Amino acid sequence: MLSKIIEAALNSQIRIEAESSQIYLAMACWAEIKGLEGISNFMYAQSDEEREHMLKLVKFVNERGGHAQISELAAPNVTFKSIKEMFEKLFEHEVYVSQSINELVHISLQEKDYATHNFLQWYVAEQIEEEAVARTILDKINMIGDDKGGLYLFDRDIENLTVTTAATNTPL
Repeated sequence: MLSKIIEAALNSQIRIEAESSQIYLAMACWAEIKGLEGISNFMYAQSDEEREHMLKLVKFVNERGGHAQISELAAPNVTFKSIKEMFEKLFEHEVYVSQSINELVHISLQEKDYATHNFLQWYVAEQIEEEAVARTILDKINMIGDDKGGLYLFDRDIENLTVTTAATNTPL
């Protein structure tokens, strides 16, 4: 059985994950209208993944005797000055999500809810991956600079991007 404190914290994370899905979806739309099909497809897939993260939390809360709450979402930014700005915002958001997950882990330990603590370890590892992917993409965009040919190749290749992290030791 979840404590009310844990239930509220998990419901807050459900909203964050739903907003993450919306942020990626808005980025996908923006990239798509700019003719960046690879980036757009990457973002659509990321949006789906974030929704899966939300649903995993919803099921966990309900299975543990809580009531998952679906709430209103903050509207995401829908325009960006550049691809670089878009990915910078994405990286900042992933850092924010990591901080939120870390706070959840802290609360689960304070509440001595070891089942929730164990469940959250997947999210901890996932956030290491999410930040690593965002950082790698930013590194590549910085390397490209204003080179349109480089952007074309990056757009073509991003769908096959693989990043190996220490947390999983497997390519992403």
